Amino acid sequence: RARALFQVGMALEKAGVYVDAIEFYYRSETVAKLDDLAPQINSHIKDCFEKLGKFSALRYELMDRTSINKTQEAGGEVIAEIGAEKITLADLDAQIENSLDNQLSSVAAFMSTKQYNEQKKKMLEQYQNPQAKQQFLQSWLAQKILYREALEKQLAEKPEIKKLMNELAQGLLSQQLMNEQLASKINITQTDLETYYAANKDKFLEPAKAKISHILVNEEQQAKDIIKRIKNGEDFGKLAKELSLDEGTKDSGGKIGLEVIEGSDVPVIGDANGLNEKIFAVEAPAVLDEAIKTEKGWEIVKVDTKESKRQKTFDEVGQQVMMMLSNEKRQDVQQDYIREMMDKYNVIIHTSVLKPSKAAGPESDSSSLQK
Repeated sequence: RARALFQVGMALEKAGVYVDAIEFYYRSETVAKLDDLAPQINSHIKDCFEKLGKFSALRYELMDRTSINKTQEAGGEVIAEIGAEKITLADLDAQIENSLDNQLSSVAAFMSTKQYNEQKKKMLEQYQNPQAKQQFLQSWLAQKILYREALEKQLAEKPEIKKLMNELAQGLLSQQLMNEQLASKINITQTDLETYYAANKDKFLEPAKAKISHILVNEEQQAKDIIKRIKNGEDFGKLAKELSLDEGTKDSGGKIGLEVIEGSDVPVIGDANGLNEKIFAVEAPAVLDEAIKTEKGWEIVKVDTKESKRQKTFDEVGQQVMMMLSNEKRQDVQQDYIREMMDKYNVIIHTSVLKPSKAAGPESDSSSLQK
């Protein structure tokens, strides 16, 4: 019987019915634990969870199956309580995953299962940080208790709230319908993505960058004297600590932590008198020959390092390419489908009513849907 249940599980998995497949694998090992089936069941359950995109469930499933001295079910630790309700670590991870699914819902239609899961895994990485997980928990708990309070105050029974909820439901359902249409009519392959990238390489350039240090003083002559001292061999960082008026950078030898991006304002200083262009016109390391006049005073600037403009690889921008291409395709499909629905429900727009006029005539011109 255990072997028969295992075979049913494999058939369901092959058919893409992963939830039912997992159930039959569990039933198989419950009926009888067979040494030759155990590793296969573990492997198939892992595959099914991955294909479902349920990474938090997979994590705890693997922990349960590989733990030697298991004292409680993996993820069963209680991390918060709301009255009698206990929230476990597994509950939190599942909620985080649900939240990411919601965030990805607008682009899921354009992704293959593999692409979707890869993107979701990347997004889940940020929650490996305990602080990020703690912040999500605080937000989730706040939402839960506010919802309970709203129910207690019977806000859902107020006419204005019912109206708002109806409008939200309309928006949600219409968006879901559009997502289904997009999923059925848009299929983006790896070849499509690579072709789009090759045709739009100019959109995926990383601009030139530089790191700089500075010394801020009040007087132009003092700035000229400092530049001369640096040219004669004195240490820039030491002079910055002694003379710079910028309390935020002087202790670090005048170093500005943020990078300077070619064509953008210079962090801390701004872009007075074409400073950005001057930074990228010299070879690093170098001190600019002239001090720069700004609202704060006179700036002596040293270009510590520079990186040239760089073409980003397809692997680096794959998700960005996916978003850009899918948005282009999405607009075309949306417009066509909305036209189709407008025709189906006999929508007519009276454009003359929307035009400003001093005196409205006895009759208004009607026009069909504006294409």
